[in-house]
Amino acid sequence: MTSSRLQERAHAALAGRYEIAEEIGRGATAVVFRAKDERHGRDVAVKVLRPEVTAVVGRERFLREIELASKLAHPHILPMYDSGESDGLLYHVSPLLEGETLRERLDREKMLPVEEALRIGNEILDGLDYAHSHGVMHRDIKPSNVLLSAGHALISDFGVAMALERGGGSRLTATGVVVGTPAYMSPEQAGGEELDARSDLYSAACVICELLCGEPPFASRSAQATMARRLTEEPGSMRTTRASIPVHVDAALRKALSRLPADRFRSASELADALAAQPPAVGEVSRGEQAPVARRTGKLTFWEEMRRRKVWSAGVVYASVASGIVGSADVLLPLVGLEVALGPLVGLAFFGLPIVLLLAWAFEITPEQEVRRTGSWKVSKGNLPRSWPLLSAGAKVFLALMLAGLAVWLLVLRPLLAD
Repeated sequence: MTSSRLQERAHAALAGRYEIAEEIGRGATAVVFRAKDERHGRDVAVKVLRPEVTAVVGRERFLREIELASKLAHPHILPMYDSGESDGLLYHVSPLLEGETLRERLDREKMLPVEEALRIGNEILDGLDYAHSHGVMHRDIKPSNVLLSAGHALISDFGVAMALERGGGSRLTATGVVVGTPAYMSPEQAGGEELDARSDLYSAACVICELLCGEPPFASRSAQATMARRLTEEPGSMRTTRASIPVHVDAALRKALSRLPADRFRSASELADALAAQPPAVGEVSRGEQAPVARRTGKLTFWEEMRRRKVWSAGVVYASVASGIVGSADVLLPLVGLEVALGPLVGLAFFGLPIVLLLAWAFEITPEQEVRRTGSWKVSKGNLPRSWPLLSAGAKVFLALMLAGLAVWLLVLRPLLAD
């Protein structure tokens, strides 16, 4: 049945209760109309199931699931005013909000600022956690089922996908209608398995990934290719697409996107906590890492701080280069009659050492900076990792050859020439 014909039927069936106006949205299973609630004098949105879907789902099943969903009262769940059946049409009524869907926002902006994406994601998870605690699953979390009103997220269509799946099942699929959306569907939902709340968490994680990266995970040219990747591949790091995504957020979403439900978070609140978690404080370590000596005080010891900043490494490099230059000058300056310059050069090299150490202390990465930049503080074998400053391989070879040459000069050539 065409949307215009369905609108005519809805106008006649709901006359005296709702005055149907224009169409404001449509999908494979239903059409949404702007309407006037004549009893309360308010604008509402009336979603009417397509007759071919109604014939498969059944009146009792649909109204029972909608009734369960209508009892949900939460700031991030779109309330349901009414539902029913009239002249063979199944419908439910919700507020007509000013704003847009999350899908419309993403179509316009592609991706959102990290902070805003996480805030919206947290609101979605908050609504899901409430619904799950009342035994209600959504089964079709996607951007078009999230409304943005005054900047805040409200989940819509609770109970609709459940009614469609339980009422229609394989018979509904045979009509060409798929319950759920492949781009956001969990592997177990795609496989027709028994679902629990962790399936909704998978879909919510897909939505949050799209908010952050501009597309859901495993996005492909076709729904079949998307599902094939979802069933065979592990989720990759989102930081390869957007480096500003915090490490702990990336890790939490990858866990929520695990193929096996047992490997995911157990509840929406757990996922929300993981997304909101702050990186470990200085002196603390993540689970599974070995604690440094100064962990009990929450601060690094002086020597640990020195090693962390690699000051000693900078001093060794400077001393090596300075020794090479002074040693070479000791040979070359007398040959050109500039022996007098040797003393100031030695003094300059000597006083340059504390300057280099001070600069190394000022500009090397501190533990606080590392925590903010990487989200973790890696500790190896009970000691803080030590490494040379960021030098290229060629620079390290050059320094090694210079030191070797200086050693040969001091230990072999100079004594021979002195004799």
